Amino acid sequence: MICDILLYLSDDGHALEHAKASAALAEGLSARLTGLAVAEPLAAHAEYLPPEALDRYREAWKTRNARLAAAFKEGVDSRAISTEWRAVEDLRIDRNTLDVIALQARYADLLIVGQMDPDRPADLVPGDLPGQAAVLAGRPVLAWPYAWQRRPVGRRVIIGWNGSRESARAVSDALPLLRQAEAVQVVVVGSQQGSQGRHGDVPGADIAAHLARHAVPVEANDQTRSDIPVADALLSAAADFDADLLVMGAYGRSRLRELVLGGTTRRVLSEMTLPVLLAH
Repeated sequence: MICDILLYLSDDGHALEHAKASAALAEGLSARLTGLAVAEPLAAHAEYLPPEALDRYREAWKTRNARLAAAFKEGVDSRAISTEWRAVEDLRIDRNTLDVIALQARYADLLIVGQMDPDRPADLVPGDLPGQAAVLAGRPVLAWPYAWQRRPVGRRVIIGWNGSRESARAVSDALPLLRQAEAVQVVVVGSQQGSQGRHGDVPGADIAAHLARHAVPVEANDQTRSDIPVADALLSAAADFDADLLVMGAYGRSRLRELVLGGTTRRVLSEMTLPVLLAH
């Protein structure tokens, strides 16, 4: 059950759209929505700055915070939901923006963040913020695309399934949304080699049967091909299904290895065309 949703907003030009989409989702789940802004830690050690420099920084943060708070309020005002606005300023040198977001997320059932817009990069926030937040927070993370025609989320859902711990966690975390869906498709991804051991005699049948027992309207779709990257297979299947949500595990291999080699999580997060729910 999703009762508490935390939405992280940044000054990326998409705050209002993200607030509107999150408020609509919260209303559909009868959940409380908390908006969060985090003061980006100073690159230099704050304790070594002259007081007037620190004062100027805090004044700039208050201005930005007021802008984000206004966007959040405008985005949620038309919805019949309980809301809260939260601004966190943390200047400790051993904590960055991602650490603060992850800490706040541990007091919610779902964290929502935006995909990083390459035209408006945030130097102090990682480009794969949704994936890293899922690893650090221990909570499912829903990422809104920066280029997306907003529509109701959770009616037509694609699940990227490879039999891993991470994909199982994502499915479990997404159950409140899956039960409300009109149609859910399990897309089995990866190479055919060894797929029987991971997925049973019929790829995807076991997890589809499990979801059916939870009253989820589900079907299985075997995409165990080796001639196409997993991320491309998932996004292609989502487009074919006209999905409005993709559910998948985050960083099934070590995050360091994915950062070095690329990887499905990073590829999906950079090329996503629909909201993605991640869990680690």
